[in-house]
Amino acid sequence: MRKYLVLAMRTPRFDSSVAQPHREWLEVVRANGQLVETGKFTDGSGGAYVILAESLDAARDLVFTDPIHTTGASELTVYEWEITG
Repeated sequence: MRKYLVLAMRTPRFDSSVAQPHREWLEVVRANGQLVETGKFTDGSGGAYVILAESLDAARDLVFTDPIHTTGASELTVYEWEITG
């Protein structure tokens, strides 16, 4: 498994009602052993999380089921992340 950094930037369509479904989705991913870390940006622009997946395609397939993505509340960008230190 490789690590993938997911940047979640809020769109103009962001609605705070998506926060709870997003947190529930994260808990399912955590229970499946794929969520490493998660957090929000203090400026309110969005947040990020780190997941484990077999490939970039698998990572995208997973994160694009996140309610913050499916509702259009946030734009997600996924990067393979090689941590060096």
